[in-house]
Amino acid sequence: MSATDLDKWAALWKAAGANGNCESWHSRLVTLYSEPHRHYHNLQHLEECLTELNSTRHLAREPSSVEFALWFHDAVYDTQAKDNEERSAALARDCLTQVGLSATFGNHVTDLIMATKHSATPADPDSALVTDIDLSILGREANRFQQYEAQIRNEYAWVPLEAFAAGRGKILEQFLSRPRIYFHQTFFIKYENQARANIQGSLLKLAR
Repeated sequence: MSATDLDKWAALWKAAGANGNCESWHSRLVTLYSEPHRHYHNLQHLEECLTELNSTRHLAREPSSVEFALWFHDAVYDTQAKDNEERSAALARDCLTQVGLSATFGNHVTDLIMATKHSATPADPDSALVTDIDLSILGREANRFQQYEAQIRNEYAWVPLEAFAAGRGKILEQFLSRPRIYFHQTFFIKYENQARANIQGSLLKLAR
C-alpha cells in the first residue's frame, strides 16, 4: 500500500479526530501534488517523506501534527514564488479549521510547515523531525540523489543554466556549511555522511 493512499489519509483523519468527509481533501492534495510542472515536489516526494515518517514516528511528540504537516508542506508549489510555505500553511489551516480541529493543533501544524523553509534552526523536536524528513533526499544513495538534482533542474527549466547553477550552488553550500545537516541522531547516523558527499559532488558538477 502506498503511503499516500486514501486509507492512510483516512487513518490520520480519524487519529486526529477530524470531522466530515476526508476524501475531498485527499483528492485535492493528490491533484496539487500531481501538477504537471512538478518534477520533484510531487507525489513521489510526498511518498518518500511519509515513508520516512513510518519508520521514525516514535521520534514525534505529536505524530498527527507531524503527519499533517508533511501532507501539506509542499501542497502549494510555484518555482516563481517565494511564499510557497506560507500558502501551504494557510491551506493546511483552512483544512484543519473546516474539519473541527483546534486552533492549537492548527498552529502547531502550520509552524511545522514553516520550518521547511530551512531558514532557521528548528524550534522544537517535531520541527526538527519534519525538516530532517524533508531533507532526507540529500542523504539518499547516489543514483536517487542525482535523479533528484535532475528533477530540481527540470522544475527550474525556465532559469538560464548559469543563473541556476549559481542559485543552486548557494543553497547546497548553505546546507554543507552547517555543523550538521540533520538534527535527530537517527537521521544524522543514517544520512549525514552520504548527504555531504552527495552535495560536494553536485557542487563540483555545478562549477563546471
